[in-house]
Amino acid sequence: MNLFADLLAATQKEQQGQVAQPVVTQTGPRIQKSRRGVEVKSAREIETMRQASRIVATVLREIMEMAAPGMTTGDLDAHAEKRIREMGAVPSFKGYHGFPASICASINNEVVHGIPSNKRLIKAGDLVKIDTGAYFDGYHGDSCVSILVGDQAPEQAKALAKVAQESLMKGLATVKAGSTLFELAGAVQDHVEAHGFAVVEDYTGHGVGRNLHEEPSVFNYRTRDLPNMKLRAGMTLAVEPILNAGSKACRTLKDRWTVVTVDGSLSAQWEHTIAVTSDGCEILTDRDF
Repeated sequence: MNLFADLLAATQKEQQGQVAQPVVTQTGPRIQKSRRGVEVKSAREIETMRQASRIVATVLREIMEMAAPGMTTGDLDAHAEKRIREMGAVPSFKGYHGFPASICASINNEVVHGIPSNKRLIKAGDLVKIDTGAYFDGYHGDSCVSILVGDQAPEQAKALAKVAQESLMKGLATVKAGSTLFELAGAVQDHVEAHGFAVVEDYTGHGVGRNLHEEPSVFNYRTRDLPNMKLRAGMTLAVEPILNAGSKACRTLKDRWTVVTVDGSLSAQWEHTIAVTSDGCEILTDRDF
């Protein structure tokens, strides 16, 4: 999740009696800012994040298994909140700068920040992105999956979701102490563009830990705006490639949250919370357990 500063500003204007105009994203990333700077976590902190991330991974695995035609995104949100709380955590997203739900549920041409609703039916063939987080004992875990609903998903949707997941893993394969964010971004970009898709530039990954969004911003494409930071063991990052089948351009709807592709093309996203190690990374939100 990103661009919350823009969304919060719009909300504040509305509360002050001003009319908030629909947010239209502009090409270019928003860099994460924090008074604390980039944090290196201790072994104890990473263990706590491992527990928070395990909760996220559990919930996403369950949602991937249960998502089916005829359900609503509200059904999935209710399940996520119930399970996160049952496991002793708090939903990271609910109430975050006013976001009303425990998951983001973005369907087809919706890029990010889709608001779940009991009126929004999931149909066979839909490409559904579910993003969620859990706050456990002072630390967050954050992850997103792309789900192809039913057995009749369009071939383009299958290809887009596959390349998005592959690009995430290509990026993570570059990660280790001493590697750079530029290497990660380049690996993602090269894989996406080799398959004819576009990297969304308005949204980035981020540091994660005591705060849901921390420094550094983790870009998915090469840019001079990226401080080419060297990674250090103990850094914890949420890496999240977002790609569109058509143009990279996005716009935000009047609800001030839901972001869609400008050209109506499909969008896909995968995300993992990771901890950088001396010789690679640990995927804290790994669902294979």
